[in-house]
Amino acid sequence: MLMNQLQFPLNFNFKVTTLSNDFEVTDASNRTISYVRQKMFKFVEEIEVFNNQNKSELIYKINANKWIDFNTAYNFTDKSGKHLGKVARKGWVSMWKTKYDIFDDKDQHKYEIRERNAWVKVWDSMVGEIPIVGMFTGYFFNPKYDLKDLNGKVLMTLHKKPSFFGRKFEVTKAGTTEIPEELLVLSLKMMVLLERRKG
Repeated sequence: MLMNQLQFPLNFNFKVTTLSNDFEVTDASNRTISYVRQKMFKFVEEIEVFNNQNKSELIYKINANKWIDFNTAYNFTDKSGKHLGKVARKGWVSMWKTKYDIFDDKDQHKYEIRERNAWVKVWDSMVGEIPIVGMFTGYFFNPKYDLKDLNGKVLMTLHKKPSFFGRKFEVTKAGTTEIPEELLVLSLKMMVLLERRKG
């Protein structure tokens, strides 16, 4: 399925039984539209996006432009190597409240992702350290992230769904405005990998 023909909401379901940081993406009809695999033990992060769990066709690649850095950008390319755009973590701002900038294929800043309420992540981290009680934080503290244009209009929202292991996320689309779904969904995929690792 082409990324500009997606049926929302989308669900990101992480595979907790694998060593890799993998997750499957399904659409509103529960059809698999992609399978995201983060390569392990890489000095520079490399993510592959396949068309299904069998990894029969590589459709996108995401590569970091440098090793560990607060301003690392992650470049998107399709299977032919065409540059589609990139997403970049907004430096020290993201230490408190998550913020990412999204750039198009001409490297023009067009969109951004912002965490709706930073305190949710703080409480999730604090309560998660309490024995036994910490097991249930995934049911009560579920952050939300808004993807907006530069005028502040919300285009998509990603939120963590209640679960024991914090492995399920849902992406909804706001309205029917034509937007570059391919670029925006790739940006959310990369953000989820990074934010899930932070806790």
